[in-house]
Amino acid sequence: MIEMTGEPSSVRDGLRRAMHSPPLVALAQEDRSTAEIVLAEILNNIAEHAYSAGEGPIRLWLGWAEGRLSCRIEDEGLPMPGGSPPVGRPPRPEDLAEGGFGWHLIRSLAADLAYERARGVNRLCFTLPAEQSVG
Repeated sequence: MIEMTGEPSSVRDGLRRAMHSPPLVALAQEDRSTAEIVLAEILNNIAEHAYSAGEGPIRLWLGWAEGRLSCRIEDEGLPMPGGSPPVGRPPRPEDLAEGGFGWHLIRSLAADLAYERARGVNRLCFTLPAEQSVG
């Protein structure tokens, strides 16, 4: 488990630690890059939205199953509006400066996306197709 708090510098450090830990360190470079993008989007969303009123804990678990990376992220911040992750929207050239495309990107890259809130804890689980590097 990798722990961090929901503030930007802690999230950056937590992501850096995750990228240098098993099983991420053993993934093929393209799959590592995909994992980094998805994790950065989710962790930054937690810091920005779930902890908009103040920081709190974030816990990240990573696992390997043949052909995929399993991820579970928990926080104790605000619940997701509507009780589920946003659908997101694909980027349009005229909107690129505004952002808001993170959930579209996450949903495009991740599989088995599941969210629940229980006893004040948000739990987001997902998998990413991945291969381990050779050599």
